[in-house]
Amino acid sequence: MRTCPVRVYYEDTDAGGVLYHAAIVRYLDRARAEWLREDGISLEQVAREQKRAFAVREIRVRYLNPGHLDDALVVRTELSDSGPASLDFAQSVWRDEECLATAEVRVACIDTETERPAAIPEQMRQGAKFDG
Repeated sequence: MRTCPVRVYYEDTDAGGVLYHAAIVRYLDRARAEWLREDGISLEQVAREQKRAFAVREIRVRYLNPGHLDDALVVRTELSDSGPASLDFAQSVWRDEECLATAEVRVACIDTETERPAAIPEQMRQGAKFDG
C-alpha cells in the first residue's frame, strides 16, 4: 500500500465548506498517478513513447464521512489485481484514523491512436510493482 497526502482547498468544497464528492475522485486519480510515479513511470512518457494511456473503466466510491476545508488527508492506494490490459485498485481517503471514503477502481490501458483496449507495455510492467 502506498500513500499520497492531499489538502482540502476551498475549490474542493461546497458552499458549506464540506468536501465535494467529485474532489474525492480527483484525489483518487492523483494518488494512482503518484503510485506509478514512485516506480519511475511517467504517464506522459508512456503516452508519448508507447502510445498508451489509462482510462477509468469502472469506479465504485462509498462516501463514509465528510471532509472539510483545510483538512489534511491521505489517500491510500493498493493494487488489488492486474490483467494484460487493466489494473484494479483498492483506494481509501483518510483524515487521521477516520476513513472518509473507499473506492474500487478498474483502469483500462488503451491505445491512444485507436482508443481501443491495449496491452500494458512490457517495459511498464517490468518497471512497476504490479504484484502489489
